[in-house]
Amino acid sequence: MKRSIISAVGVFSVVAQAQALEMTPLVDAQWLDTHKDEPSLVILDVRSSIDNGGDEDSFREARIPGSRYTSYTDDGWRETRDSVAGLMPEVDDLEALIGRLGISNDSDVVIVPAGTGPTDFGSAARIYWTLKVLGHDDVAILNGGFAGWQQQGYDVVTGEPDVFDSTNFEASLREQLVASTEEVEAAREEQAQLVDARPSDYFSGENKSPAARVAGTIPGARSLPHQSHLNVQNGAYYLDVDGLQSRINEADLDSRERTIAFCNTGHWAATDWFVLSEVAGFENIAMYDGSMAAWTISDSRPVQLAREGIKQVRELLN
Repeated sequence: MKRSIISAVGVFSVVAQAQALEMTPLVDAQWLDTHKDEPSLVILDVRSSIDNGGDEDSFREARIPGSRYTSYTDDGWRETRDSVAGLMPEVDDLEALIGRLGISNDSDVVIVPAGTGPTDFGSAARIYWTLKVLGHDDVAILNGGFAGWQQQGYDVVTGEPDVFDSTNFEASLREQLVASTEEVEAAREEQAQLVDARPSDYFSGENKSPAARVAGTIPGARSLPHQSHLNVQNGAYYLDVDGLQSRINEADLDSRERTIAFCNTGHWAATDWFVLSEVAGFENIAMYDGSMAAWTISDSRPVQLAREGIKQVRELLN
C-alpha cells in the first residue's frame, strides 16, 4: 500500500510564508516577492534556449529584481566524459562555478527556470539536484519560473544586472543521490524501482535520443514521463502537485523502496527525482546521470522494447 503525500504537499506556500526563509522545495511568486530582498537570498535565473526560454540577453532585457544569471547549457553544469553526455562534473569544478555565482554555504538559493516548458523545468531541477548532491539544502525552485512571475504581474527590471562578489563554496558530497551504472545493474538484480522519466514513445522504443545507441528502456523500469508533472496556465508552466499521487499510483511506485530515476542524459530524470524526492517524500532515491547514454554504450547491457503491447528484451547490437 502506498502512502498519501498530498496533505503534506498542499501546505507548501502557507508553510513557506509563515517560516520566512525556511524554504520549501517549491516556492511561489508571492513568497519570492516577499523575501527577494533578504541578504542571504540568491535568485538564480537559469533560462536557456531549451523550450525557447531565452539567454543572457533575454535576462538583461527582463528579469526578477536582484536576480543573477547562469546559463544551464553553457556554464558547466553538465559535461561529456568518455563519450557520455550530461554527466555531473567534478566536484572541484562545480565548487568553482557555484562560488563564482556568489553562492556560499550560507546562501538561500531560489532557482528560476524560464517557465516556458517541461524540459525547461528540468534545467532548474538538475541544478537543484546538483546543489543537493553537493550538500546544500537551502535551495528551492520558483514554480512557474520567470514566465509565471511576469504573468502574475510582479516587478521586472531591465538593463545591466547588479554586480556581485564571488565567494567560496565547499561541497559535502552526498554520493547516495547519484547512481552509477554499476548500481543500476545491481538495482535490477535487487528489484529496486527504476523510473524512466522519458516520454512514453521513448520508453516503448518507438523513439530514440541521439545520445542513446539503441531504442528501448532498462528492463523492468516503470514509466513516469517528466512532462506529465507540468501544466501550462496562461502561458507559464507550473508543477502539477494535485495530480502527483495518482501518477505515482499509476506507475506502481512505493515511496519506501530504493528508487533510481533515469532518462537519456540525466535531464528529464531530474524532474522525476525532484517530484519524487522533494515533493512526494521518497526516502531513498537517486538519479542516474549517465542514463541511457551510459547504459547503452556497452553491448553487454540489455534493453527492453515494448511496442504494440509486446515486450521483449534483447541484447545490444554492435
